Amino acid sequence: MAMPATAVSDRIAELLPPGGFPLGLIDADGQPTDAGGVLNPPPPEALLELHRRMVVGRRFDTQATALARQGRLAVYPSSRGQEACQIGVALALREQDWLFPTYRDSVAVLTRGVGGVEVLSMMRGEWHCGYDPYEHRVAPQCTPLATNALHAVGLAHAARLKGEDTVALVLLGDGATSEGDTHEALNFAGVWNAPVVFLVQNNGYAISVPLSKQTAAPALACKGVGYGVPSLLVDGNDAAAVFAAVRCAVERATAGGGPTFIEALTYRVDAHTSADDPTRYRDDAEVQAWLTRDPLARLEKHLRATGLLDDERARAVQEEAEQVAAEAREGLSAEVEVDPAALFEHVYAEPTENLLEQRARLLDELAEEEQS
Repeated sequence: MAMPATAVSDRIAELLPPGGFPLGLIDADGQPTDAGGVLNPPPPEALLELHRRMVVGRRFDTQATALARQGRLAVYPSSRGQEACQIGVALALREQDWLFPTYRDSVAVLTRGVGGVEVLSMMRGEWHCGYDPYEHRVAPQCTPLATNALHAVGLAHAARLKGEDTVALVLLGDGATSEGDTHEALNFAGVWNAPVVFLVQNNGYAISVPLSKQTAAPALACKGVGYGVPSLLVDGNDAAAVFAAVRCAVERATAGGGPTFIEALTYRVDAHTSADDPTRYRDDAEVQAWLTRDPLARLEKHLRATGLLDDERARAVQEEAEQVAAEAREGLSAEVEVDPAALFEHVYAEPTENLLEQRARLLDELAEEEQS
């Protein structure tokens, strides 16, 4: 039996982002704002931890960018300007939850407890994944757009079937929402009522393609509605708002409420990757305008205004950040002896016949080179 028209409109109203504008808790000047009661402000200790992790994360990011320029990384996609999303997400998850990151989410992976050198091993090209996903509950960083969305839904659904208290969060970019995998993942999540959170970091560009050329939707958050997934639109440069939105979504999923779709409006300040030239598709005035909304400066202003942060604490956090950067720099300065045969390990649980043939062929070619 079809739902009455009024019931359909009521259901849509439940799913739509409230108010049609980004929800925030701290504005660009560091002043508290009202999120209409939708989001609960984090406690002071959580705000201080968000700040600490953002300082460390930004320093790690700038160090990784420098390593890429020096040729010690093959490539690096910076997340400068998106720290509120990276840190807000990672800190809002519980220890037993899973994070499914993209190639741009190294800072989020670092915040989940993975060592800096391990985080960057994939960017160096020395291993499939530089860390143990099961130890940290962080899936390998995903380079193909949106494939991690289906992985997250699958894990979340399996955990629910097994009676486990586990939520999966998948990080996506705005470009990933144009991929079929995202739509399939949303559909499965909605139908299965899976405990999964979709967080889209809408930084305005899919490499060089602006959002206006990707979709006619008034907001990416509206896309969740079509799949029966409640959606939120938040200020992605407000770490407090991102943290609160993700924490709310995790609690909802844990209580059996199913998936949530969160669009976080933010901006990629640096190039798409260390191999990109952003001046070809955006002008400096646009970048400068977004720098006035810097997520780290915003939170620091708020903490200083409320007396939670002083010079001594800020200095200690900066020293910690320098130590993390130094460890990454020193760890990636060492030469690594790579075994070419390792390329074929961990591709499948049981190597296929074709894979074994390719491995044997490579080893024969290497042996011939040594003899010549």
